[in-house]
Amino acid sequence: MANVNQHFLELQGSYLFSEIAKRRTKFIQDHPEAELISLGIGDVTRSLPDAVINAMHEAVDELADSGSFRGYGPEQGYDFLIQAIIDGDYKTRGVSLDTNEVFVSDGSKCDVGNIQEIFSQDSIVAVQDPVYPVYVDTNVMAGRAGTFNSATNRYDNITYLSCNADNDFKPAQPTSRVDLIYLCYPNNPTGMTLTRAELEQWVQYAKANNSIILYDSAYEAYIQEEDVPHTIYEIEGAKEVAIEFRSFSKTAGFTGVRCAYTVVPRELKAKDANGQEVLVNDLWNRRHTTKFNGVSYVTQRGAAAIYSPEGREQIATLVDYYMTNAAIIRDGLKSLGLQVYGGVNAPYIWLKTPNGLDSWAFFDKLLSEAHIVGTPGVGFGQSGQGYFRLTAFGSRENTERAVERIRKLSL
Repeated sequence: MANVNQHFLELQGSYLFSEIAKRRTKFIQDHPEAELISLGIGDVTRSLPDAVINAMHEAVDELADSGSFRGYGPEQGYDFLIQAIIDGDYKTRGVSLDTNEVFVSDGSKCDVGNIQEIFSQDSIVAVQDPVYPVYVDTNVMAGRAGTFNSATNRYDNITYLSCNADNDFKPAQPTSRVDLIYLCYPNNPTGMTLTRAELEQWVQYAKANNSIILYDSAYEAYIQEEDVPHTIYEIEGAKEVAIEFRSFSKTAGFTGVRCAYTVVPRELKAKDANGQEVLVNDLWNRRHTTKFNGVSYVTQRGAAAIYSPEGREQIATLVDYYMTNAAIIRDGLKSLGLQVYGGVNAPYIWLKTPNGLDSWAFFDKLLSEAHIVGTPGVGFGQSGQGYFRLTAFGSRENTERAVERIRKLSL
């Protein structure tokens, strides 16, 4: 009989969103007449922009003709998309990138989960708490997390950077050196952001400690305020210490289409077992081309259309729709006297649960009394206990209905 990877058995319980789905399914079975409103999992509800649809149709027609048919493409992505990314997302911000520094993939979740594979087994990992569960779980699977401590609800070998109301949900830097730092801004789940000066401090920390920042910027398109960087590479020296992850999922409704990209600058270096410097870009390229066959041609044509004038206009409309939903939720909850965070530069609203309810108790209350599905804050880490996340990705009608249902609750 084969042995399993023991580290998988160290994972705690079900993956957060699987547990939510399980409870939701049970409720529907017990109450088939209930009309549920889902503001939990951050899945989009608006259709793909017309520019994307038209480009994908044209690409399908190309594949229908043997003269223009394409089979395997470059694993790193087609040049037409990579150049559109560089011109549209980076040159406009004063950032220069080469085409071999951008890697197109089928989702940021995959990349932020897989990136740890190219770093040593004994790397010390720091995560924000609350945190997107994938950051922690993939390091548990890799064997870096150590023993799970049920008293603290944390793994012994992971450095947790607590985010709470006292620090405005912005973590303090580690008190001891770490190798890898996962940062997510605009943040999932809290919806908070870092100013330029605050992000500069993280880059300075990474340079001083020879650390690498894994910067998840999946919600960059939702930034509204001026002093919030759209890319970590706006910060001087960041190319030497940071990898950036971007996604088209929430920006352009690609949650079901699947397309994203990761930037690994050639300036970024790490050390091998002999203390010799190695280009991280080379390692990621090797991993990427070994385990991934590339995003489909049709999908990449659709993604490139986002950067056309029509595409940009349609994306702006899409983002405005969801951010209006965010304002409706945020203002509605505030009018009830609840403590509310986020929803200004991100499509997530983070609220303090009322009357001392823990996160899952509030989940059950919303589900059973208001027929609303949200996300318990504790599912993102111990610092999320007593908080709750709602998303702005629902329809306008359901968003308004949800707020009205919450108003009728006894809170």
